[in-house]
Amino acid sequence: MSDNPEGLVVVELTRDRALVWVTGVDPNGRPRVIRAPSEKSHHVHVRQAQHHHGHDSDHTNVTFYESISQAVADASGIVLVGHGKGKANQMLRLSQYWERKHPEIGAKVVGAIDSDLEALSENQVLALVRDWLDEDYDSFEQGFPRAGA
Repeated sequence: MSDNPEGLVVVELTRDRALVWVTGVDPNGRPRVIRAPSEKSHHVHVRQAQHHHGHDSDHTNVTFYESISQAVADASGIVLVGHGKGKANQMLRLSQYWERKHPEIGAKVVGAIDSDLEALSENQVLALVRDWLDEDYDSFEQGFPRAGA
């Protein structure tokens, strides 16, 4: 697929960082990097090993999620790419946050792709979304015009 759906935003989401491509699946587009607030800015009694492996308390999700919300507010459609299961599934947590706090943004989520993000480059993430669009294009096309169409 060579064309981008108009207004598509891709969000790669991990616990500590979001990459937001407002250019959709354009391989020449550069993502905006949004980082979660540092947990080291407040005093918490957590062993260093726990901190490095994500077993400490949650960072300030509201600040992180609001920053992502602002970045995607003008999107026509949003595809989330992430990894994790249960409480570690940031895609699910962000989607639930949007359902409660920003239902107009939550309604724009058209897909969620679970992948091993640590093994993928930025270009591979976009290729994964392009492949997803190719497979699900018939249902996707109804809501989103192609760029240049």
